[in-house]
Amino acid sequence: MSNGAARVRVLVVDDDAVSREVFSLLLTRQDYSVDAAESGSSALMRLQEAQGSLPEVVLTDLQMPGLAGIELAGQIRAVCGSQTILLAMSGSEPGQEIRQAFDGFLLKPFTMEELAAAIVGQASAPSDKSILEDVTVLDQAVYRKLAAAMRQERIDQLYALCLDDARRRIAAMQLAISIGDDDVYRKEAHAIKGGCGMVGAVELQRLATSMETRGLDATNHVATLDEFLLGCKRLERMLVAREVEHRKNATPDLRGDSTHE
Repeated sequence: MSNGAARVRVLVVDDDAVSREVFSLLLTRQDYSVDAAESGSSALMRLQEAQGSLPEVVLTDLQMPGLAGIELAGQIRAVCGSQTILLAMSGSEPGQEIRQAFDGFLLKPFTMEELAAAIVGQASAPSDKSILEDVTVLDQAVYRKLAAAMRQERIDQLYALCLDDARRRIAAMQLAISIGDDDVYRKEAHAIKGGCGMVGAVELQRLATSMETRGLDATNHVATLDEFLLGCKRLERMLVAREVEHRKNATPDLRGDSTHE
């Protein structure tokens, strides 16, 4: 979730114009924010020009001329990293090597409910191993209290602000490491701890507490900062999953798209 956007952003990549139109229509009806590209190379160009506003989900057809399949997946990963969920779709089952290049696969025709489930499954799953055991990413009680007090759009903005602030402070901590400034390192960690605690971002709060306590005396503070950035991604994915959950009751499908593979 970037820039406080209230809707999950999906980039649809398909060389078939009718398929793109159907996907865009159905996804828009479910309140997704949709963009579409007619080829892998066009999709890659759009992502490179996104300027910090990458989509949460890329949904791409496997059977396209030019840049597609594993090669496309690799190039998208190079641009988006792990923060974007990469889903493949096709009218036929792909091999295991292709499956492993993507976060998930959908066999055409599929329903919007199946797509939502694929996004939720990836958004709620940890993308990397954590140095913390039994990680709780988000305090559900805190989230419910916030949800009862404000609109979903405002909640999205609040968490986006928290994540943006945390990342900015992490950058300051990285600079503090380079110049050996323990005071700044601990000060920024303390600020992160407070902000994340207010919104129930439990994993990030615990990591920040550890950073503040240990300071630059930690044996591997760089690894700790890397873990914090991964924690930010886990929280982002969980929040994406919550947005998708609001749409899971509606189940229009893509039965009219069964001929294109």
